Order: sequence, then C-alpha cells, then structure tokens
Amino acid sequence: MSSNLQTESVELLQQLGLKEYEAKCYVALTRLPKGTAKEISEVTDVPRTRVYDAIRVLEAKGLVDVQHSSPRQYRAASVEEAASLLTREYESRVSSLTDKLEDLPDASTDSESPPVGEIWSLNNHEAINTRSMRLAEEATSEIILVVGDETAITGEFYDALSDAVDRGVRVIIGTVNEATRTAILDRISGADVFVSDLSWVPVKSNPGGTLITRLLLVDKQTIVVGSRPAEGKSEEAEQAVVGNGTSNGIVVILRHLLRTGLLEGRPAGDASDDGSDGETDNPATGERSRDVRDGDTEP
Repeated sequence: MSSNLQTESVELLQQLGLKEYEAKCYVALTRLPKGTAKEISEVTDVPRTRVYDAIRVLEAKGLVDVQHSSPRQYRAASVEEAASLLTREYESRVSSLTDKLEDLPDASTDSESPPVGEIWSLNNHEAINTRSMRLAEEATSEIILVVGDETAITGEFYDALSDAVDRGVRVIIGTVNEATRTAILDRISGADVFVSDLSWVPVKSNPGGTLITRLLLVDKQTIVVGSRPAEGKSEEAEQAVVGNGTSNGIVVILRHLLRTGLLEGRPAGDASDDGSDGETDNPATGERSRDVRDGDTEP
C-alpha cells in the first residue's frame, strides 16, 4: 500500500469515528494475513503498548479477530465486513443526532413567525444538491429547472424530480443541448423537457467568467440559482443563492424570467400549455394578472 493510500485510509477511518491509533492498527492489519502487537507496531508508528489499547477497541467493534495464542495474533475483519459495520454505526449515530437536534427546545425569544423573503447563500456542492432534492420532494404543484451544467446535477436529484412527476407535480426542464435533453428524458418519464438556446440567461460564459449551473423554481415561490467559475474548476466549486417568498423581489424577477424565457424557447405548439391558466407575473410587483382573451371581458 502506498504511503498516500495508507494516510488517506487512516484519515477516512477517523472521519468515521475511529481514533488515530485504532485507524492505523486496522489499516496495518489489512496489509498482513495476521500479526502480533509487535508486528503491528513495526508496520505503523504506534507504540506497542498503545497497540493493545487500540486492538481492544477494534475487537469490541467487530473490526478485528483475536487468536488467543502466545503471543496473541490479530486479524482484520474483511474490508466488506468492516465497511458494513462502520456504515451501521455511522447511520445509528446520525439517526440519534437527528432525534436529539429535533427535540432541542427553541432558544429564540421572538414569538413572531419566521421571516420570509430572504436570500441565503450555499457554498457546498453537496449541500446545494441536498437542498434542491428536498425542495423537489416537497413540491406540490410545479417545478421549473434550467440545467446549465449537467455535471452539477446528481442522479439522486433526478430521482427526486421523477418522484415529483409520479406525485402529479408538473416538471418543466430546459436544457442547452439535445444530448442533455435525451439523457434527462431517459431518467425522468413524464417531464416536459426541451432544448432552448437560453439566450435570456447566462448559462454560457466567456473565459474567466461565471457559468450558471442550475436555475430551480419550485411552486412559484422558492428559487435556487447555482453557479461556478467557467474555467479551471469542477462542479465541486458550485455555489448558490436560495430565496423564498412570493413577494421576494429576486424570486419575482427570476420567476418571470424563467416562465417567459422557457416558454418562449419551447417548440411551437407547446407554449399554449404553460399551466398558467392565462395568469402572468408582474415582475415589478410580484402580483398575478390575467390575460384578456377572446370572449373574456375585463372586470
């Protein structure tokens, strides 16, 4: 095992809850068919007296088998078995943490309702995907999504969109090319997916600029706008702003931009089925107005 692989393995085990010496001893045993405390100490920089302490913990966790010979021999549980044991322990801790956090009393002295119409930022790609998935899971009527960078959208998010379609939520997705459209249609049956040049939003950027990765509008009141540097960085560099509230100025403007921009970019014959019932947003006020059509009379 290379030095880098060994170091990374130890660090990952520590992130899963093992202490440094415990992680080093387990990694050392994966390199040996079996070993004594002396042999483990020689493979690692763990003092022999501390090896015994670490092995006792690993044995209690089921990660090490012990042969009661003289001297005692130790053997690592298989990688698959260790992964399963650590996964169950990790999930148990997360579940316990979730329960405790949800049971904590509210420390706020403000009895008013939480403020709406705010804008918040997210600076972690996984957090952005998790927030996007949660919004899709909670959607009740409509999801509009512009995919500016298909590599930023995970399969789990697409699954959440597919589940939304199954619940009867209308899902409208605009893409920048036919290949992305085809890939999405393969993942989401029943969504309204089409190619648009998206000239009305900067999903394509000049060198050194910013690439819009996603524009998400859920139930006409919550938006997620993701972006990353156009060059030199992967989707992991994605950042986003999240806004909510039907009267939030940013939400109102983007809602109008998304609905009109996407619908104008749809193939001929599709724009009439926009799900708006003739109602449009006033981008200045956020109010809804109704088009006057043949046979209608103004109030």
